[in-house]
Amino acid sequence: MLRIESEAEQAFRREVRDWYAAELPEELRDLTFRPEPARALGWYRRLSQRGWIAPHWPKTFGGMGASPVEQVILMEEAARIGAPELPTQGLNQIGPILQRFGTPEQQARHLPAILNGDVIWCQGYSEPGAGSDLASLRTRGRVEDDEIVVTGHKIWTTWGHHADWIYALVRTNETLPRRQGITFLLIDLTSPGITRRPIRTLADENEFCEVFFDEVRVPRANVVGPLDGGWSIVTALLDEERIQLGAPSHALRALERVRRMARALGPALGEAGHLMVAEAEMEVAALTAAFLQILTGVASGKAGDPSGLKILSTETTQRVLDIAQELAGSAASLKLPEQVAGAVIDFSELFLQSRRLSIYGGTNEIQRGLIADRVLKLPKGKRP
Repeated sequence: MLRIESEAEQAFRREVRDWYAAELPEELRDLTFRPEPARALGWYRRLSQRGWIAPHWPKTFGGMGASPVEQVILMEEAARIGAPELPTQGLNQIGPILQRFGTPEQQARHLPAILNGDVIWCQGYSEPGAGSDLASLRTRGRVEDDEIVVTGHKIWTTWGHHADWIYALVRTNETLPRRQGITFLLIDLTSPGITRRPIRTLADENEFCEVFFDEVRVPRANVVGPLDGGWSIVTALLDEERIQLGAPSHALRALERVRRMARALGPALGEAGHLMVAEAEMEVAALTAAFLQILTGVASGKAGDPSGLKILSTETTQRVLDIAQELAGSAASLKLPEQVAGAVIDFSELFLQSRRLSIYGGTNEIQRGLIADRVLKLPKGKRP
C-alpha cells in the first residue's frame, strides 16, 4: 500500500485487520480455490452480520455505503490474511441492477436474501457459439398470458450448479432488430425443465456449468424492466460487472503470493528477484489508484471507463502471477499449495485460474473495441 491514508482510514484498517484475525477460521485461510457453499456461506454470513458483505451497496438497501478507500481497505486486508473468494454475482451484479431497475416487490424479495447469504445467484448471458456477442442469443421466451416459456442453453455459467437463481437474457420477440426483443428474466433454478451440467476447468475445478432450459415456465412478474426492452439492463449490468472486475481484489491476492515467495526465498531472492517484487508492488499500486479514481468519479456522478479498468485489472493480475511463476522456478510446476518457511504458498493454481480473467465479462479484445468505438471515436472496422 503506497498511498497516504487519513487517521480515520488508518483506524478503519486496524479495525478490519483485528476483526479478520479474530474471526476468520484457520481452515478458510490461504485457499487457492473458491470453497463450495457448505464452507463458504458461513464466512459470507459472518461478514454480513458484521455489515461488511456489501460495502458498495447504499445503506438504504442494507449495504455499508463505504467510501472508495474503505472498500479498497477491505480488499487489501482480506488478501493479506488469505480470506477465501466468495460468490459475488448477487452482490456485484444482480443486486445493484435490482436496486436501479427492479420493482419494489423484486427488491423486497431478493435483496435481503443476497445480503444474508440465503440465495446464490448466477448469470445466464453466455451461449454456445455466441462468443461475446450477447445480441446473437438463441434462448427463446414465448409469452403465454402471465408466463414466459423459456427454451435454450446457457454456458460458462459461474457456479451455476451451486446457484439457486439465475438472471438470464431471452429473446421474446423475433420481429424486432437484434438488440431489441430481448427480455431480462429472473429464473428460479428449481423450476421444472432445467438441467445443469458442471464444466471442468484448466485448474481442475468445477467452477463453471452449462444450464439447459426445456419449456421452463417463468412468471411475468420476474421480468426486470420492460418486456422486449432488456438491452438497457444488459448494458447497465455489464458496466457494473466491469467496474467490479476492475477491482484490485484478484491482483492483491496475486501480490500476496509474490510477497510470500519473497519472504520464503530470503537472501536467495537476489537483486533480480527484488526488482521483480518491486515491479509487482508498483503494478498493483497503479491498478488500485485507477480503481479508486473510477470509483470516486462514479460516486460523484461522472462516467467512468469500465472497459479500460477491466483490461488493466485482469492483465495486471496475470503479469503479477507471471512474476510469481518466475520467482518459483522449478516449483512452479507444483499443483498443490506447499508449506514453505512457515507460509502456505500456491505455486501454480492461482496462475492457472487467472488465465480466464481476460476472457470473461467480455473478452479484453472486445473491451479494446469498445474503447476504440466509445472513447476514442475511431472509425468502425469491418463487421461480420
